Amino acid sequence: MYGTTENSGIICKAFNFINMIYSKLDMLAPVGNLALRLWVANVFFKSGLTKIKSWDSTLYLFEEEYAVPFLPFEFAAMLGTAIELVFPVLLVLGLAARFSAITLFIFNILAVISYPDLNAAGIRDHQVWGIMLLIPLMMGPGKLSIDHFIKKKFACYPH
Repeated sequence: MYGTTENSGIICKAFNFINMIYSKLDMLAPVGNLALRLWVANVFFKSGLTKIKSWDSTLYLFEEEYAVPFLPFEFAAMLGTAIELVFPVLLVLGLAARFSAITLFIFNILAVISYPDLNAAGIRDHQVWGIMLLIPLMMGPGKLSIDHFIKKKFACYPH
């Protein structure tokens, strides 16, 4: 009444083919997750290295250009640099990855707020990085992470 057996067979074959493609993509998901973490971490880590490389310039920027509220500029410069050097490494390793992602996400927002002269392209970059950070924050770091290893090794429930 709803279709012939022949049509049902074709539909089933199509669904099976699509499911096979999806299962292959599922196998690649941990690599994609790691690549995403590497990409966004690289941006923040390089920024931290730049701050260390030219510390006098960094202090000047935090004193004169960045409008970091409530913090002395020297402390803000040290804190910002530490965040950009520590949390990207943790994100790449997948160690405390969700905490690292939320820390960098908030840091990213504060960077946009604190630098009023940021142009449209810079704002778009920060938006992209924010979206990229939402993935490990919401989904976790994936199977290629220390967090996953710890959860699998030490969890008190079946995996």
